[in-house]
Formats: sequence, C-alpha cells, structure tokens
Amino acid sequence: MASEVADLIQRATADERAGQWASAISTYEEAFARTVSARDEHELLEVITRLGHCHRHSRRTDLAEEYFGLALEMARIRNDSHFAGRALKGLAILQQNQGEILKARETYLQARVYASTPGNDEILGEIEQNLGIIANIQGNLDEALQRYLAGLAHLEAAGSEQGCARVLNNLGMLHVDLRKLELADSYFQRAQAICARIGDIATAAIVHINRTELFLALGEPEKARASCDEGFEISSRLKNDFGKSEALKFYGIIYRETGKPHLAEIHLRQAIELASKHDTLLEAESQRELGLALRAQDKNREALAALNRSHTLFKQLQAQHDQADVNHRISNLEGDFLSLVRSWGESIEAKDRYTSGHCQRVADYACRIAQEAGIPEHEITWFRMGAFLHDVGKTEVPEEILNKPGRLTDEERLTMERHTVIGDEMLAPVEFPWDIRPIVRSHHERWDGTGYPDRLAGEAIPFTARILRIADIFDALTTTRSYREPLTPERAYEIMVEDFGSFDPDLFEIFRRLYPEFAESARSANSERDSEFLTAGRG
Repeated sequence: MASEVADLIQRATADERAGQWASAISTYEEAFARTVSARDEHELLEVITRLGHCHRHSRRTDLAEEYFGLALEMARIRNDSHFAGRALKGLAILQQNQGEILKARETYLQARVYASTPGNDEILGEIEQNLGIIANIQGNLDEALQRYLAGLAHLEAAGSEQGCARVLNNLGMLHVDLRKLELADSYFQRAQAICARIGDIATAAIVHINRTELFLALGEPEKARASCDEGFEISSRLKNDFGKSEALKFYGIIYRETGKPHLAEIHLRQAIELASKHDTLLEAESQRELGLALRAQDKNREALAALNRSHTLFKQLQAQHDQADVNHRISNLEGDFLSLVRSWGESIEAKDRYTSGHCQRVADYACRIAQEAGIPEHEITWFRMGAFLHDVGKTEVPEEILNKPGRLTDEERLTMERHTVIGDEMLAPVEFPWDIRPIVRSHHERWDGTGYPDRLAGEAIPFTARILRIADIFDALTTTRSYREPLTPERAYEIMVEDFGSFDPDLFEIFRRLYPEFAESARSANSERDSEFLTAGRG
C-alpha cells in the first residue's frame, strides 16, 4: 500500500510541475482515500498538505485553507513539527495572496520556528524565500536579498531544484529593481536551465514573463517580445489566467514603447479583463499602463479615467496593508496624472495663441493661495490638476472666437461662457480621487452672484473655484490677449481691488499678502515672452 501511495504522489507531483492542477488533485484524492484506508497518518498529512497547495494554485482558496488547517491540527496532535511548519507555510501563502502582508509575515515566522529542526532545509528555504518576497513588497530590498540567498542555500542543501528555480527567479526580479541587469540575467538563466532539466514548465512560464521586464530595461524590445511569447504560450496552455494577464500587460508595454499605442491599448484591455478576476495589483498596474497608452493617442479623457481607476485600486491595496512598493507606485501615478493634465492644458492653449503658459502660471498662483488658505499639502497635487484643467472646455470653443481681436458679440460671449459647463461635462465620466470638477465649472462665479454659469454667490461657490478665480484673473490681466496688450502687475492689482466685491474677501486678503511675489512672477513671464518674440522676429 505504501508503495502505491508513493507512486500516486510521484504522478501527482509530475502533474504539478506541468501545471496540470486538476489532474494532480484527482491523483492526490486517490492517494488520500488509500492513506485513510491504510490509516497511515504520515502519508495522509503529506497528501493533505499537497492538496492544499494544488487548490491554492487552482484559486480555490476556501478548500486550500481547509486542507492546510486540517494538516496543522493533525500535526499538532501528533507533535509533528515538520508538517506543522509546512501547514503554517501554506496558510501564510494564502494570507500573502489575499494582501494580508503583516499577518502572513507573522505566520511565516511561526512556521520557521516549527521547521528549525534538522532535515527541514526545504521548508526553511521556502519560508525564507517568502519572507524575502514580503521584505521586497515592504521596500526592504537589502533584507529581501539576504532572505533570498538564505532560502537558496537551504534549498540547495535539500536538493530541491524546483525550489531553487523559484528563488533564482525572485533574485532575478530583485536585481532588475536594483538595476543590476547583468546579474539579474544570470539568475534568470540559471532558473530557466533548472526548469528545462526537471520539466517544470509552470515555473518556466513565470521566469520567461519576468525576464521580459529585464529586456525592456536593457532596451531590447525584440528579446522582450520573444520572452513574453514563451511565457504567454505556456500560460495559455496551462490555462493560467494570472500568467496570461501578466504577459498581456508586458505586451502592452512593449507596443507602447515601440510606438504602437493602439496595439498596446488592445493588449492592456485584455490584461485588465483577466486581472480584474483575480489580482488587484496586476489590474492596477495594467490600468496605469493603459492610461499611458491612451495618452500617446491623445485620448486624454480616457487616459485620465484609466489613471484614476489605477489610483483607486492602488489606494485599496494601501488601505489593506502598508506596502512601500504600493506607496511608491501611487507617488509615480500621481506624477503621471500631473504630466497628463499639464500636456492637456498645453493642448488647450495651442488653440489660443495668446494664452501660452496660462495654465502653468494660474496653477502656480492658485497653489500658493491654496497653501496659505490651509488646503493640506497632500491635496495640493490634485488642486494643481484642477488648475491645469480649468479651461478644458475651451477645446470645444471655435478658434475664431478664442482669437477674435475685437469685442465679442452677445452670441459669441455666450459660446465662450459655455466652456465652463462643457469642461464639467467632459470630466464627468472621470471619478477623480479629489473633486476637480467644481474648479472647472465654477471658476467664473463671482462672490456677488453675477458670474456664470450658475449665478452662485458667496459661500455657495466651491472654495477651490474661489481660489482659482483670483489666480485666473490676475494672469489674464497681466498677459497679452487678442484684444489688448498686457497690463502691468500694478494696474492689474488696482483693477482687482476696485472689483473687490466679486472675490471671496478672506481669500483676497491672502492674495494681497502674496501680491509682491505674484507681481515679480508676472514681470518675469512677460520678459521671457518679449525675448521669445524678439528672437522669432530676427529668425
């Protein structure tokens, strides 16, 4: 009976290496029945533990947790530290996959205590590897490196080639992050050689996909594509949706970086569809890449929607646990947001040859007032985005109206004033992390209720829009327009003081204090423009 069970375990192990999880589960269940019949508790624990891992790979978390829990209970009753360590390791992996990083770390450490006895090198190696992954997620790269190397030493001592291949893959990924690309490639190559030798195609697929990032970092898109092809083909054959979606994400990056944003968009949308079913982090990464691909096609509004979805997902991950990696990605993503809205603002100005640099200057003035008015620093980035987009509706205003040198007719003025409503409607589908739309819609409302589009008065006007209006008017007065030359900062200030009743009085007092700083900026901006005009004239 023991030899029959051993044969079944060997067959199931081969299925695991080939990624045939359903077949492996079926074979292990047959072994389970035989061990129960024979009342062989040691073999039973072996089979139960392995079934836990097979169900984990099959995304049956509930069943995996049941098997690991049963194995842990039996091991404790038998005072079997070996299987207790293995069962705790399995539970920790489930916690890690569910985003419970700190809880997983504690469980791994408990597992290590049980496994710290002679003959448990394989378990210790796997535990050290997984502790290395957690250290990597938390941004502790030095600790991650030491954990991986310790794990590799244990696994080599145990003769676990599959375990070694997985650690070598993680070492490759870590060294890509450290920009030690030659060393990273050597680790990936060693991992691939082991996978080829033992027929572990499931791990080979992961290595091929991760090596794609290395080739992208090396600036070798053709090699990146070939490596991604290998990983995608194996993942498709194994029906591994995670591997497929990871590969599709990299296809998107490859196409975007090689000037084919339309193809990038197609592949990234496919990656998002798959990832949304099983992996929040991968979906967030793919949404971010989609935003960049859409931006490359000048699909600015769709790009903002994708970046916003990515930001929402990363924030969900951040709320679950403090991950340095996620925090870093959120910071980079907010930079992507700002870069996109800045370029969109510049495209708005391209229609109106008299407003070059207007969005940037207004954003600078408005952010200074906002800071003094008490808007928290972490919200200033989003406020700046609203400032860049305040005139987005002007993209729908005919250029002949924007650039008309004379006075606008009543009908033309109504068309111009519609830009606030149009801008608000354009941004309605984008659920920004911070409320930007009131800035866009209401920045022409007046404190006395005579503004547009909604004739709001006093505190009914959104606070952010009240700030933006002051900055907007000061820049408009101090720069060239189609119908007049720029006013001096002093004259602009006098006009604004005369119209004091149209501004929030408290915010206007802040503007008064900041006026010397703004005046210097306005003079500098006009001086730069004069220099550009003179240079253009000589050309």
